Amino acid sequence: MDLQTDQHTTTRHQLFINGEWTDAAAKGTYEKVNPFNGKPASTVAAGKREDAKRAIEAAAAAFPAWSNTAPAVRRKLLLKAADVLDAHQADIARITAEETGETFGWGMFNCIFASGLLREAAAQAYGLIGEIIPSDLPDTVAMATRQAVGVVVGIAPWNAPMILGMRAVAIPIAYGNTVVLKASEESPGTHLAIAKVFEEAGFPKGVLNVITNAPADAADVVDELIAHPKTRRVNFTGSTKVGRIIAEKAGKYLKRVLLELGGKAPMIVLADADVDAAVAAANFGAFMNAGQICMSTERIVAEKPIAETFAKKLAAKASSLKVGDPLQPDTQIGSVINRGAAARVQELIDDAVAKGAKVLCGGKSDGNCYSPTVLFGVTPKMRIYGEESFGPVVSVVLADTDEEALRIANGSDEHGFATKVDVVEPLGNEILLNFRAGGAPMVARVDPGVRLKAHESVRFAVDPERLHFFDATSEAAL
Repeated sequence: MDLQTDQHTTTRHQLFINGEWTDAAAKGTYEKVNPFNGKPASTVAAGKREDAKRAIEAAAAAFPAWSNTAPAVRRKLLLKAADVLDAHQADIARITAEETGETFGWGMFNCIFASGLLREAAAQAYGLIGEIIPSDLPDTVAMATRQAVGVVVGIAPWNAPMILGMRAVAIPIAYGNTVVLKASEESPGTHLAIAKVFEEAGFPKGVLNVITNAPADAADVVDELIAHPKTRRVNFTGSTKVGRIIAEKAGKYLKRVLLELGGKAPMIVLADADVDAAVAAANFGAFMNAGQICMSTERIVAEKPIAETFAKKLAAKASSLKVGDPLQPDTQIGSVINRGAAARVQELIDDAVAKGAKVLCGGKSDGNCYSPTVLFGVTPKMRIYGEESFGPVVSVVLADTDEEALRIANGSDEHGFATKVDVVEPLGNEILLNFRAGGAPMVARVDPGVRLKAHESVRFAVDPERLHFFDATSEAAL
């Protein structure tokens, strides 16, 4: 598998349909630009509705054989894919950095995590188990079995492209489904690298298909992927705005859909918190990957006695982060994904400042590189109070009491994906049990003497020291 890029040429990406690398039917392409330096990163096949149809048909044709493939064979291939991914981590991380502006280290982390997803999927190859059901009929045994459903469409985003792309395909394939992955227009090379991994691992033709499209054709391609009668399931990760559109289309065609959307994740810092520990956690939660994570810490609700001290220390720490070339090993924050993202962050900050917020650090950009920004004194009249920034900016909201802090944290219309409480327990336990963060229930275990952290119903939760993987019903070991 050749994933190397030549610094003097532009990489050319094709579609991967039925085990073959192919141009779009109409031969169209689009140019993906490196958001850090503005130079062309790749020339990408611009698939259209016809190509989406071809991919679905290929996946449907491969389904009968793949769904009847022995679990041991599926497991062996998934483990092989994990080994292949491990061998190409650095090459893929470089592609990610060049097309998204995210740091090389973030790209490496994505690959390491995605290898784990493949190995977990391999362990699930025997997961399609059934059960005996009590029957009222004499001499009758009633059984329920689980079966692969058919073609699954995955629509993955650019912000953690290898993790979220692999998550969209690995488990469905482990269970005997076939998959069409629609690559993000912003990370086509990374998502196509998933196809190269599966190809090198030896998966049969049509089990995984990956298509790319120009931004202008996205709506038409997605419509075909959902509407096609052979599509059985849809998995979308992305913005709340687009998620609503996906849900409406899936409802129109009576297709089951799984959505993971945006958030406005809160963190509460109470008056008796360990300030330095709270600052470290907030710095990590707010600025990892330039804040371009759905569960980034977007808003910090701090009790007034501690708020100013906490905010100043956070601003000092954020100011020390190195922003710049994502391929340099000491860069901690690369660029945001494009000029539109940088402009939106600036609009939110300008609006907050005009309405009384203070910029304690950052607040400006150099091209698409935006300095980590701490806003102090954010109030509900400001757009950033309720709108997801998806950038390296965090808001500090003041609260008079712990009860008010809880009310503010629970008052967001956006469902937060991660929530943290910094406080001396047992008060923290009581607050934790009442955390809703936009209406969704919290699932957590709190041990005496441990800094408290709660994560709501999501699959990925990041901690400064450790990383956890869990599903919506498990208890997070924090």
